[in-house]
Amino acid sequence: MTPDSSSSSVDDPLFESGHRIFANKDLLKIGHVPEADRIVGRDEEISKLAKRLNGAVHGYSPENVMIYGKTGTGKSLVSKHVCQRAQNAAQDGVEIGTAYIDCAEDNTETQAVSSLAAKLNDESTTGISVPHTGLSTSKYYKLLWKTLDAQFDSVIIILDEIDLMNDDSVLMKLSRAEEAGKIDCSVGVIAISNKIQYVDNVNERVKSSFQHKELFFKPYDANQLREIMFNREDAFQDGVLSEDVIPLSAAFAAQEHGDARKAIDILRHAGEVAYEAGAEQVTEEHVRQAQQHAEKDRFRELVNGAPTQAKAALLALTELSVNSNDAAFLTSRVYDQYERICNHLDMDILSVRRFRDILKEQAFLGVVEIEKINKGSAGGIHLQNRLIEDPQVVRETILEDSRMQDWTRE
Repeated sequence: MTPDSSSSSVDDPLFESGHRIFANKDLLKIGHVPEADRIVGRDEEISKLAKRLNGAVHGYSPENVMIYGKTGTGKSLVSKHVCQRAQNAAQDGVEIGTAYIDCAEDNTETQAVSSLAAKLNDESTTGISVPHTGLSTSKYYKLLWKTLDAQFDSVIIILDEIDLMNDDSVLMKLSRAEEAGKIDCSVGVIAISNKIQYVDNVNERVKSSFQHKELFFKPYDANQLREIMFNREDAFQDGVLSEDVIPLSAAFAAQEHGDARKAIDILRHAGEVAYEAGAEQVTEEHVRQAQQHAEKDRFRELVNGAPTQAKAALLALTELSVNSNDAAFLTSRVYDQYERICNHLDMDILSVRRFRDILKEQAFLGVVEIEKINKGSAGGIHLQNRLIEDPQVVRETILEDSRMQDWTRE
């Protein structure tokens, strides 16, 4: 119930009249897209992406783009930012639609297409009603095509974490829609992935229809991370942050491959720790506590979103780490353990080559560290694999997956 606007508020000692730590906590949300002058170190990437999408501004087809980069390198932020600017820059008479899909949530073709139709549809303009559930995939596609043609000349769709989709059908159908005569408006897709090998594993028909350009986002350095956080300092009340808070938060994030998302998360959580402790200032100690919390959260997010085969590979390395005094293990030894786990869980066993690829992907994400060992002309070069996180934490996280819980150490 909305209170009468004429009624006056009553001071209640149970609630604070103002937050003593945060002034605008929304600036620290992961999905927040800041103004152009607050975006740090991504001018080149913004320019390159804008060139690929320039066609939409003039009412014809934007190019499809595949963006790679580790977590927290600004891929989603830049994509949303450039899409917003494309809409604002549209030439007279050109209508541009944009939509963002998180494939970690909408990970089936039906979910993704129904979400797109619902997000892009303005029922007051189209007269089309898009139910959230209850229709077949083909019917949702028909609604989507009608919705697009009724409103737009060009549409730009962001598919974030596309590697988490169950299959690549939606990518093919979106990129072929105009060519196949499904729609009159043009569609461009920005596909985002942490996995540099994503496109290598998609169907050849999808590659042929997607015809994408690639962009790679490098990790931020420590100076850029500091600037990013100073640009969000106004999320806090004046004078609340001690002078070492932002440099320390940036240093922690720089150690983890320049992850801006982690830097902001540490800063936000440090403020929450200080608030819960009843402190008047956010200090270095609050940052250290926040960093420990953020590390566990980051790792759980990475592992929980990993495919089952990747979890089996990580579990193999974990079991060796837990049950040995060694910290690093040859790939052949990890693969032997992986085979035992797959047999126990009645899972398909991947080839050694594909298994190596999975470990490389986990190294790219910062879960595993891989080191080359040269054993001379007779022994050749071998790879050793080591978990970056505490093995017990890794094991607990993996076994949260019901599919992995049948595993017991031999």
